[in-house]
Amino acid sequence: MVSENNIIDRFTKEAGYGFLSNFHPSTVRFDGVLYPTVEHAYQASKSLDPNVRDLIKRAKSPVEAKKLGQGVSVRSDWAEIKIKIMEGLIREKFENPFLRPLLLSTENSLLILNNKWNDRFWGVCRGVGENWLGKILMAERERIRCEENHENEP
Repeated sequence: MVSENNIIDRFTKEAGYGFLSNFHPSTVRFDGVLYPTVEHAYQASKSLDPNVRDLIKRAKSPVEAKKLGQGVSVRSDWAEIKIKIMEGLIREKFENPFLRPLLLSTENSLLILNNKWNDRFWGVCRGVGENWLGKILMAERERIRCEENHENEP
């Protein structure tokens, strides 16, 4: 399931890598509350208002959750904590026994959130971007590998 050129840059069902997307159905817990996707939880985490978080949690789709999250007043510490929040959500997502082996199946592929919506922080658009989601996914893959290797030691 690993790409021929050792790069996975389409996190879509059609490409076989939809499970890498934050829109993929995967229940995650954030601040003690369950969310249907990483996207729902991430967007809700932008606000400290429990009513706003609940509204985003109940969004019918990750697309709707993202739209709602783009309209909230972002918490004052957001710039400092958003990467840590995403790391925690990705770790939580891949605790799922069905998703964990899928992440490991990407082996040593470079994971890049290639996009057309101009997200140059979490991904790469037109060859430019920081690709933080890809970096977090690869770090989680390595963490799981180390954890599993440690468990298999005598």
